[in-house]
Amino acid sequence: MNGMTEVTQTERLYDRNAYLTSCTAAVVSIRRIEAFDERGERETAPVLYEVVTDRTVFFPEAGGQSSDIGWICSIDRLNRRKEMLAVTDTQIRDGEICHIVSCCADAALPFRIGEPVSLQINWERRFGFMQNHTGEHILSGLMHRRHGFDNIGFHLSDNSVTLDVNGQLDEEDIMLLEWEANEVIYSDLAVEVSYPTDEELEKINYRSKIEIEGQTRLVTIPDVDICACCAPHVRRTGEIGLIKIVKVLRYNGGMRLFIACGRRALALMQKRQQRIEEVSHLTNRSQDEIGDGVRHLLAEIGDLKQKNRDLEYRAAFLRLETVPREQENVFLFVGNMDPIVQRNLVNRMCEEHSGICGAFAGSDEEGKYRYIIASRTRDAREVQKILRDKLGAKGGGKPEMIQGSVTGTQSAIKAVLP
Repeated sequence: MNGMTEVTQTERLYDRNAYLTSCTAAVVSIRRIEAFDERGERETAPVLYEVVTDRTVFFPEAGGQSSDIGWICSIDRLNRRKEMLAVTDTQIRDGEICHIVSCCADAALPFRIGEPVSLQINWERRFGFMQNHTGEHILSGLMHRRHGFDNIGFHLSDNSVTLDVNGQLDEEDIMLLEWEANEVIYSDLAVEVSYPTDEELEKINYRSKIEIEGQTRLVTIPDVDICACCAPHVRRTGEIGLIKIVKVLRYNGGMRLFIACGRRALALMQKRQQRIEEVSHLTNRSQDEIGDGVRHLLAEIGDLKQKNRDLEYRAAFLRLETVPREQENVFLFVGNMDPIVQRNLVNRMCEEHSGICGAFAGSDEEGKYRYIIASRTRDAREVQKILRDKLGAKGGGKPEMIQGSVTGTQSAIKAVLP
């Protein structure tokens, strides 16, 4: 089964026709891929093979885009297709396109070198990639023409589409960019692929993210973008349907755009519409007024938190009044207290008592306490060392105040405190 013939360049059928979903091809080489687990032992399932054919419709991982996936099967003498196997990845090495084929444990491939096979891509996934990659060209081309920005990074996978540029736009310009990109879609422009000669290439002003070896393949959207690119694209911009800029991250003078095009954009907007409807019901406001509804709820929550703090203050200070003033070291266990209240309580304790004072927030049920300890006359880190050495507490701070957490019961913690 394992073997190899003379290395050849794989014929890339997707270059001529991105809409070709299947083809027949001859097997050029087969190599079993050895996989090992974390312990270094050979994995037995699934068994992976690297299969090279003389031609293919599978686009390999390249140019920031994930590869095609799909299926491969053998063909008998009557041109009947046999067992279908999954192609889980596609890579390119030295001009050869390698299909990663998955088999069950100890299963042999149903074809040999030199035999014909049928290759079929997952078309829904491929078309989604074509929509998103062409959408990226539109956005990058517009930013390059309007603002002089260069695309310095691109990533397209099942989960995300991002493009990085070496410049920044404000929110208003981002909205205008998105609007103009969708106007390009509505114009239904042709997406042209060409292979200019070196002489012709010298006269063309085109974008290129990487140094290109061999024949340059240009993808052109008239009056929008000309870019060297190896990936499949839609024939016309209208097939993209929709371009949505999902999120923008600005950093170091540049920005990263997260985008969704075509079916992905529709699925995203449907999901967001559901979330907006949920918030509308929860706030009892119309969708156009949900911002006011959320702000009203946040204001109510803020008021309730402040009222709760006030009650905690009163309860804590009443409890503090029961501690004799002449007692130097004071440690209180205060339940699940608000951190702001806890800190203010410790400050008050230090005003009234000359030793080390602290408040432990938590419960024995949780088995963990969050503490703040301070002193105006001694080094509070003395207690931190005791808690760490005796109970494995984690925390730190300055001589005036420490804070951290400790696992244990109230009685166990009290037993080690000074």
